[in-house]
Amino acid sequence: MVTLNGKPVSAEDVLPLALTNLGHFTSMRVDESGIRGLALHLERLVRDCKVIWGADLDTGCVRDYVRRAVEGQSRPCVVRVTVYDPKTDMGRPADADEPKILVSVRGAGAMPPAPLRAMSVPYERDLPEVKHVGLLGALRARRTAQLAGYGDALFVGRDGLVSEGGTWNVGFVDQNGTIVWPQAPVLPGVTMALLQQIAEHRIATVTLEQAKGMAAAFATNTSIGVRPLAAIDEAEFPTDDPVLCQLQAAYLLVPGETP
Repeated sequence: MVTLNGKPVSAEDVLPLALTNLGHFTSMRVDESGIRGLALHLERLVRDCKVIWGADLDTGCVRDYVRRAVEGQSRPCVVRVTVYDPKTDMGRPADADEPKILVSVRGAGAMPPAPLRAMSVPYERDLPEVKHVGLLGALRARRTAQLAGYGDALFVGRDGLVSEGGTWNVGFVDQNGTIVWPQAPVLPGVTMALLQQIAEHRIATVTLEQAKGMAAAFATNTSIGVRPLAAIDEAEFPTDDPVLCQLQAAYLLVPGETP
């Protein structure tokens, strides 16, 4: 079931979201122990609601809607919270000032999924610090990579620096065994933030050439945890690097929070 402010949603309710693509969201994996980083997901929703709508968001309502949505659902699952205004009009988006909370649930796959082969694609997301619903560019880049035989796209900016993946943050293990996160305009992922709390790391600019010279690479988001990258373009990576395996194990020990 999909709900809007806790009530069953209608096609009329979601039509403005489909036609105007104005809104923001967060997705949360729900395991038996709860949601890893729930507080960070709520902080994101509050922050992005200020940016997109100039409005406050009641996190108590969000928690209540999420709790009701996942009740009785098989776990693991992924719950998505989208904040948008059903009154949004393309000609007068400034009149949209009452954002509402859309909650949907889908099944979740194994974590981590099989290693990923990524293709570098020149792309920079609009407003990268916000997890917004404008996914055209990212999905077009993903489609380009998949048509070329890869699993997903790794974004490279006009400055030649690696930033992030299609719907994931990217991290690396350098030749000294240190975890490296790219310094670039990226979505501040919740899973990335959790990993930065539990594992020593450094943040540095990473060119595409430097990325291909790392000892290991990985993708990370709430749905996949820590997913090894098997390749970036023609550069192959081991998927069983010891540091990467330790990071995967440490992440699985992060306790979940109850909505």
